[in-house]
Amino acid sequence: MKTPVHVIGGGLAGSEAAWQLARAGVPVVLHEMRPVQGTDAHHTDGLAELVCSNSFRSDDPNASAVGVLHEEMRRLGSLILGCGDAARVPAGSALAVDRDDFSARVTAAIEAEPLIEIRRERVDGLPPPEWGQTIIATGPLTAAPLAEAIRAQTGEDALAFFDAIAPIVHRESIDMETAWFQSRYDKGDGKDYINCPMDEAQYGAFIDALLTGEKTVFKEWEANTPYFEGCMPIEVMAERGAQTLRFGPMKPVGLTNPRTGKKAYAVVQLRQDNASATLWNMVGFQTKLRHAEQVRIFRSIPGLENAEFARLGGLHRNTFIKSPVLLDESLRLKSDPRIRFAGQITGCEGYIESAAVGLMAGRFAAADALGNAPDLPPRTTALGALLAHITGEAVAETYQPMNVNFGLFPPFDARVPKKSRKAAYAERALADLDQWIAAKAS
Repeated sequence: MKTPVHVIGGGLAGSEAAWQLARAGVPVVLHEMRPVQGTDAHHTDGLAELVCSNSFRSDDPNASAVGVLHEEMRRLGSLILGCGDAARVPAGSALAVDRDDFSARVTAAIEAEPLIEIRRERVDGLPPPEWGQTIIATGPLTAAPLAEAIRAQTGEDALAFFDAIAPIVHRESIDMETAWFQSRYDKGDGKDYINCPMDEAQYGAFIDALLTGEKTVFKEWEANTPYFEGCMPIEVMAERGAQTLRFGPMKPVGLTNPRTGKKAYAVVQLRQDNASATLWNMVGFQTKLRHAEQVRIFRSIPGLENAEFARLGGLHRNTFIKSPVLLDESLRLKSDPRIRFAGQITGCEGYIESAAVGLMAGRFAAADALGNAPDLPPRTTALGALLAHITGEAVAETYQPMNVNFGLFPPFDARVPKKSRKAAYAERALADLDQWIAAKAS
């Protein structure tokens, strides 16, 4: 028997890393602290639990960087994408999932894999030498003892940012005499989103309520913790200007109220959150409002006057390491190469990005375990672009969580017209990935 690789953390990154190791024939010990210890954001002990949105964002591999990342991971046998596809719910051109079904599928697959041993325990320090290769994929909610051990080992303070959770509404409590089904620009089957319209006066009153509503009071140590721009609380966006939300999550473009035949001044969208369509989450409505204030203010939205909430919004503190200076090109800790990091703790942002880094860490660790050199994905792929950003191309002094985007891809040697640039990036990425896969197989 080969020496097992230890993976700490059973979220999306840890589950994907363990799966990739097992697929390569390498035994794995997967450590997950839930239910021994919970977190501020998790509600179950299932692997790969989704704690914020249920969306993996755009699934378009021709015009979206995250869509390209989806497709690359599918071609590499990703567990997370496979389970995501199986647990899919309608969401237009996005890949959204029934979060309970998704977690159950990931958990069942990991439990059924004979090369993976799951240990339900909290790891309170860096792995002992006898563990050998270890992947730390504890995510942004890393338990304090392990976070302190990482900080002591690296000599670098862990950075931190706030991440917010959007409320979820029971479908039967939404007034469909006011709201209507429609995706922006009619993408999908037309029933992927519920839209609640606002006129100018209603929008103005809503903004005032957000600005004056009672918010969570932060502790002193949290005062200077920044927000991640891609998960900004709705009231913080409102503080940036009265019109900010109309150009963000409440933009009315691509939607027409069938009762009036006109575009609303602003629109609140809800996206299906489970397969039975009984739960719908408020898109872009992450918040730090107190729970009673959320109920009061959100029930002022037309169509949600009698809304019943399955979950209210919340805010939690996330941590990540300064990866560009701490990790080598294959995600190993420079000061202790037996340790790799994967997932959001590296500073990538987003479910799929987290799983993608887990996929790469698992494959790199498998190569090491089998006596081979890690084979990095081409720089022109979404995987390669994300890896390069995390492991050295980002500016360390200003390093912040980053979603995959075409700005991370290397430019073309020749000029490509702007209107066809995204498609060109996507085509090059998938062609280069296929060539890389074929070369590895030969």
